[in-house]
Amino acid sequence: MMQKYVGSDITSMVTLPVIIFEPMTMLQKMAELMEYSYLLDMADKTEDPYMRLVYASSFFISVYYAYQRTWKPFNPILGETYEMVNHGGITFISEQVSHHPPMSAGHAETEHFTYDVTSKLKTKFLGNSVDVYPVGRTRVTLKRDGVVLDLVPPPTKVSNLIFGRTWIDSPGEMILTNLTTGDKVVLYFQPCGWFGAGRYEVDGYVYNSADEPKILMTGKWNEAMNYQVCDSEGEPLPGTELKEIWRVADTPKKDKFQYTHFAHKINSFDTAPKKLLASDSRLRPDRMALEKGDLSTSGYEKSSLEERQRAEKRNREAKGHKFTPRWFDLTDEVTPTPWGDLEVYQYNGKYTQHCAAVDSSECIEVPDIRPEFNPWQYDNLDAE
Repeated sequence: MMQKYVGSDITSMVTLPVIIFEPMTMLQKMAELMEYSYLLDMADKTEDPYMRLVYASSFFISVYYAYQRTWKPFNPILGETYEMVNHGGITFISEQVSHHPPMSAGHAETEHFTYDVTSKLKTKFLGNSVDVYPVGRTRVTLKRDGVVLDLVPPPTKVSNLIFGRTWIDSPGEMILTNLTTGDKVVLYFQPCGWFGAGRYEVDGYVYNSADEPKILMTGKWNEAMNYQVCDSEGEPLPGTELKEIWRVADTPKKDKFQYTHFAHKINSFDTAPKKLLASDSRLRPDRMALEKGDLSTSGYEKSSLEERQRAEKRNREAKGHKFTPRWFDLTDEVTPTPWGDLEVYQYNGKYTQHCAAVDSSECIEVPDIRPEFNPWQYDNLDAE
């Protein structure tokens, strides 16, 4: 049955059973990157331009510990959102801005940085494995000096999708470029060899704008990263030592979904704002049922949401309306990536205004009242 899909992008072609899902959406998965946001705070605080890249690249490596989980997150409903506060001074908002192709946009801000991402995953089904290509754009602006960092991550491969024990690897290069100065860090994620040899290992260098190595970096993306000042040949300088820059936080023992303590907070209302949009992922009935272990109810609710999304699309198109995201605007910019061109969405600032003066008819207080999940809220179309 699956042979006809070999070589295809399967993101919108196959309906998957909830037994392979985790109780989290892709919008929440985007927020999971913020667990170690203190590294970007450090990147903003340091005056060393090369250590700035050491901190920032370690921040982007840190999320791969979460990416090794083999459960699939729920695809967000068009117009669905996720908000997060109460962690490291962060305000985070993400929104599903397109359904076909599936695209999400996110924005995070602290006193030290802003983080902006447009995400569009492209997949290629290969029979017993899937290649996942991150056709997206990620930018970080460090506020002190206005430095802009641009990320190009490696692709990901999900192996033993149907037969054998499923596992995930991300072999290839991660490149983080300082667009302001031309400095960059290039890190190579080693491919997993026979019997797991080389899996998790990451090695590379921070380079100046003349492509001269300045700092070597090495470690494992599921454990810790280290750095050491090097000479122009990439060899450690005499009198220096390898220093740890980041280490995975302690995790709960025997957690069913291999969640960190922070991942559990993402589903918790403890990280929600005092008033929460009714379109928030936490409120999805299929996600909440799966979190409680009720697969039957989760599957039913998932199908119901997907059917309502199809019905809403038919209704919207019949009225001649076009979906418009609330918190992000589609720009005229089309940016090239190694896996195809990407239309870029930009944070429009309206969520900041919303937080400053929230309309009680659009959101609800947490945890006193938790209404029905409602992502069907458009400025140009009455909700059904």
